[in-house]
Amino acid sequence: MASGDDSVGGESSRYRRHERDSGCVGDDGESGSHSGGAISGYCCSDDEDDEYDYEQDGGGGGSDYGDISDAEDTKVEAAAPRTYLILTEDEVLRRQADDTAKVAEVLSIPPAFAAFLLRRYKWVASSLQDDWFSDERRVRDAAGLPADGGVPVATALSASPLACAICFDAFPAGRTRSAGCSHYYCDDCWRGYVRAAVGDGPRCLSLRCPDPGCSAAVVRDLVDAVAGGGDDGERYARFALRSYVEESGGRIKWCPGGGCAHAVEFVGCAGDDAADVLCRCRHGFCWSCGEEAHRPVSCGTVRAWLAKNKSDSETANWVLANTKHCPKCRRAIEKNQGCNHISCPPPCGHHFCWLCFKPAGTREHYACYVYSPPPPDAGGKVETKEEATARQARASLDRYLFHYERWAGNLRSLEKARHDMDELERPSVLEGMAAAVGLNSVMELHFIVEAYEQIAHGRRVLRWSHAYGYYLDPARDGKKRELFNYLQGEANAALERLHKLAEVDRKEVFCSEVGEADDDDVAKRFKDYRDTMVNLTVATRTFMGNLVKAFETDLCEVSMR
Repeated sequence: MASGDDSVGGESSRYRRHERDSGCVGDDGESGSHSGGAISGYCCSDDEDDEYDYEQDGGGGGSDYGDISDAEDTKVEAAAPRTYLILTEDEVLRRQADDTAKVAEVLSIPPAFAAFLLRRYKWVASSLQDDWFSDERRVRDAAGLPADGGVPVATALSASPLACAICFDAFPAGRTRSAGCSHYYCDDCWRGYVRAAVGDGPRCLSLRCPDPGCSAAVVRDLVDAVAGGGDDGERYARFALRSYVEESGGRIKWCPGGGCAHAVEFVGCAGDDAADVLCRCRHGFCWSCGEEAHRPVSCGTVRAWLAKNKSDSETANWVLANTKHCPKCRRAIEKNQGCNHISCPPPCGHHFCWLCFKPAGTREHYACYVYSPPPPDAGGKVETKEEATARQARASLDRYLFHYERWAGNLRSLEKARHDMDELERPSVLEGMAAAVGLNSVMELHFIVEAYEQIAHGRRVLRWSHAYGYYLDPARDGKKRELFNYLQGEANAALERLHKLAEVDRKEVFCSEVGEADDDDVAKRFKDYRDTMVNLTVATRTFMGNLVKAFETDLCEVSMR
């Protein structure tokens, strides 16, 4: 039994439920489109209501998994409407070709020159067309196109014998070429010129004629003619593709996840607030600052927290060992699963919380998510200035280590949840689970996938809630701290129960021995498990929504009282 956190994992089912309700997702599960093809779209929205939903702990369930209230009709708070599109490289290439073709048609110029001009205008066709039709001469001069208004030529072969202007060798007619200007070079010299430019990086896309006094544009058609299908041509094509994203003025960004080749287009206005984006690779990142997804904590808090970690993490890593001792038998234990409920191996069998070492299995041990500053010395002794400084330093370090351990622990639990989600994506795993409980279709197990998506979202939110909590001063922000502790505690308790249900109880429900039991008993056990998980998923989503709303308003309810 163990626990985890939110970024960079499967998308919260809260988002998908909203998509189905608002019509963002089509019959194929995708939303948004471009002339280049279907593109997945994700959207989330928040109600304007400032009330929190608290009534999720009561009620009976009659199942074997504890009392869970029926939360099917729970109203979930979300964030302001935000939409983004996930694009593959092929879709980016298709978009780029479509935009280039449209501009080439409107301006009556070859596509290679249309692409050259669009890069100068950050791939915003409307801006290019406005400038072109208001002052075509100025646009042509700036881009190195013929100023006489004629149709530009990507490359022109010599009509008579000429000497190459670089190597000075003589060549017959048709064996030297220019960039549409009067300066002719042999293919070998052009090839060397392009190779040097490509080796210099993306600036090769703005290449001009080798003659220092000529501004004629060297476009894609000329590069392809001299570089052929070699490495230089492939690298140039790669730079050209990436320019559609990297020179878009921030409208489109590459997913920063390791090994991911998807691009993300944000539709709407992200503003100054953190806007989390979840890629298909399960990596989540903030559109505003580029760090890993951290909603609802502000980008400024994240920068301050990461800077703090950079300076203090070595101390924290030294203090927080990778193994801990069982509080009963003192045996060293390594946590290898997600939830924080630890069971010491036989013969001890003691159950305890990985974070606070209190006995697990009861609601009380979740209080370890509430930071309690050490009480002041009640002995009546007057502190010296040096003693007060030392005490304050110890308290500050203790507070930092408290939040750092939980911040890092939620990340480890998130990574474990992602690993489990990857396992569930394998058809053989779901088929085996369905067969174990007598189901005809793996689609009847989708509630488990949704639960894991909520776990990933919850781990991310809880992780960054500790960065927020660290900057709540225990003395100055006492009232805010009380509300923060309450909301965080409720969210954490629900998430831990859901994570245990998905990670540990799932293996018991779908174990191979289940198939040997009576069919009615198996069906009842599966129904109880499904109903409990569905209700607890919705309850966890509600508590996380309350926590997100509180952070995004900076716990304004406290200041209004």
